[in-house]
Amino acid sequence: MSHRFVLVDVFTDRPFGGNQLAVFPDAQGIPDALMQSYARELNFSETTFVLPPRKPGHTHRVRIFTPHEELPFAGHPNVGTAVVLASQDKEAGAGRRFVFDEEVGTVHVTARIADGHRFAELTLAGDAEIRECPLPRETLAHMLGLREERMDHRAPWMAGIGIRFCCIPLADLDAVAAARFDTATWETAFPPDAWTRQIYALAGDFAPGGTIKVRMWAPGVGVAEDPATGSAAGILASSLAAGLPDRDGVFTWTVEQGAEIGRPSFITASAEKGDGRVVAIRVGGKSVIVGEGSFNG
Repeated sequence: MSHRFVLVDVFTDRPFGGNQLAVFPDAQGIPDALMQSYARELNFSETTFVLPPRKPGHTHRVRIFTPHEELPFAGHPNVGTAVVLASQDKEAGAGRRFVFDEEVGTVHVTARIADGHRFAELTLAGDAEIRECPLPRETLAHMLGLREERMDHRAPWMAGIGIRFCCIPLADLDAVAAARFDTATWETAFPPDAWTRQIYALAGDFAPGGTIKVRMWAPGVGVAEDPATGSAAGILASSLAAGLPDRDGVFTWTVEQGAEIGRPSFITASAEKGDGRVVAIRVGGKSVIVGEGSFNG
């Protein structure tokens, strides 16, 4: 049986930028083991499989696989999957709303297609769980191949919603660009039973409306370095908004990623606060469909 997939570059307005994604828009009948095999064969950071929803009120069930394992949630797979589905819907017109059934829960995504541009934004209810990072700054600096003085004065922290990250503020944009990830140090500092093993280095303007440059490494799930990490951008927005004195409002940042590996990406990340706490996270950006193919499963 032939299983068709669509290739899409997410968080970019031009082909071969952003983060690569393969979307199987009709994955009904594909066994779990074969989904994992397809994701491993394609070897993108994530591959999605679209199925009928399990719950009333949802439009689709979306399963997300890295080359190594299934994830409960990720950012760019939701954005790219919505763009692919909207592009195939001749009745969609300029926009379409999706309600995805995922392991993390319900994910709302809005996709717009107009004037040759494809844009999608996901909304996830709730806020990120935030924890202190217990590791010494010198260990984190060594893991990034940097001197300790290139760390920012802000303390590193850990945060997650569905997927978790260790967020490491660096002194400036040059420090982010200069980082050289040391896998041996990471393996010791972040063993398999650690609360998180995904590493997110960042620097820039942390005030609402600012631009933040980031890099992300996740060798534990088969991603040496990610070109664009929507889930981490949303978690970053949630973390920063939680620390603001404002009790209500929507706070937005632009997140740049991927230049160091030749796939520049631009993500818009927002957090909405109500009565003093984050109540919703939004992550959006442009996408470009670059091809399609099929496997004979």
